[in-house]
Amino acid sequence: MGIVLNQSLKNTVITYIGFAIGAINTLYMYVQFLGDTYYGLVGYILSTANIMMPLMAFGVHNTLVKYFNEYKTEEEKSTFLTFVLFLPLILIVPFSLIGYFGYHQIASLLSQKNPIVYDYVWQIPVIGLCMGYFEIFYAWVKVHMKSVLGNFIKEVFIRILVTISLLAVYFNWITPNEFVYTLMAIYLASMIIMKGFAYKVRFPSFKFKLPSNYKAIITYSLFIILTGGIANLFLEIDKFMLNSYVDIENIAYYSVAIFIATVIAVPSRAMHQITYPITAKLMSENKHDELNDLYKKSSITLQVVGGLIFLGILVNINELYLLLPPKYAGGVFVVFTIGLSKYFDLILGNNNAIIFNSKYYKTVLFLGVMLVALTVVLNMIFIPLYGLEGTAFATMISITLYSLAKLLFVVKRMKLFPFTSKTIVAFGILIACFFGFYFWEFTFHPIINIVLKSILVSIIYVVLSYKMNLSTDINLVIDKVLNKFKS
Repeated sequence: MGIVLNQSLKNTVITYIGFAIGAINTLYMYVQFLGDTYYGLVGYILSTANIMMPLMAFGVHNTLVKYFNEYKTEEEKSTFLTFVLFLPLILIVPFSLIGYFGYHQIASLLSQKNPIVYDYVWQIPVIGLCMGYFEIFYAWVKVHMKSVLGNFIKEVFIRILVTISLLAVYFNWITPNEFVYTLMAIYLASMIIMKGFAYKVRFPSFKFKLPSNYKAIITYSLFIILTGGIANLFLEIDKFMLNSYVDIENIAYYSVAIFIATVIAVPSRAMHQITYPITAKLMSENKHDELNDLYKKSSITLQVVGGLIFLGILVNINELYLLLPPKYAGGVFVVFTIGLSKYFDLILGNNNAIIFNSKYYKTVLFLGVMLVALTVVLNMIFIPLYGLEGTAFATMISITLYSLAKLLFVVKRMKLFPFTSKTIVAFGILIACFFGFYFWEFTFHPIINIVLKSILVSIIYVVLSYKMNLSTDINLVIDKVLNKFKS
């Protein structure tokens, strides 16, 4: 876990810096500077672009990681890289033609409830394309074990540019309408920068011929399109569907709650950047015991770190919403429900990397499609009845069922299991700290309350986790910090 821990820590720090900037953007600047209507519009555009991203990338960002280590010669690697760089054009070209000639029909359909959406629909595939190729170039540097800069661009750089753009709106240098166009330019710029770094790590020598295993590459890429699309649908379908049922301002309220809940998944995102290529390498070398050890270590480490974040959010959620306008208060239920599903998915460790790099990857596709269909049906039922709370409940059910299905698949098919007795202990510490601090309210200003309660609960949670030796990797980090203070 040496390189995993090293780069995971760097990625975690970078990602949290990004989330801190994102928190300022999401919880204050978007709310105060952009207004609910344009905030909702931005949320809808980005969510729909995220849904389209796997299509625009043709799934090759995962394919690149899976197959790169199988090529031994430089010529084979160059042929493979050339192939995956141009493979997405199979879908990009026809989609572009359909979008160009059928824009009125598509935009009219998507803007029936909220007419403001009509003029911005064309930006969705453009941003999706930028996101897709960003991930492709990011995957190229990840297979060379250089994930940190790409993570910085993705998590910090983009958010800094968004902050600057929101300040430009505040000072009336640009209008909210122009901000939406600026946002598209930001994603384009990030993609170009990522491409430059990828070419610096390894400049491609273009070989325009088919790799020997091109059929397997295409098959796997198609699978990733569907599974990646399923994963993104679970994350974004709620905001996409809200646009058809409620006023677009509600997407702004929902986006704030989702952002808060998504903070729980940050450790998983950070660790995934480096565990994915290592998982692929272990599986290609048939090192089952080492893979099982990585599975357990990633699970408990993410549970401890993610549990602290989840706990911090839950015990401070009421004070946090006192800092927002009253119309955002309905998001508390959303944070609880989505947060629970994120926590469960978090403790599965590198489960997704194992599935996507196994010979059984095709068999989970049917299950994913069924669960997406369930998500759509549940949203169609619950949104008209309960609004934002309805879509949060539908999303929680779908994500939890999908995570449970993936866990059972890995356990049954691959004889890998992420949990130990420490999993129960970690959950017990979380529950005890939650009931010990949730109902304990200070009489100070909400910000002071949040700071005080966060410090107290963090100290108790970390000390208990350390004394119980739940994660050897976390204890190693704490010991290093303590030794530095002692010296």
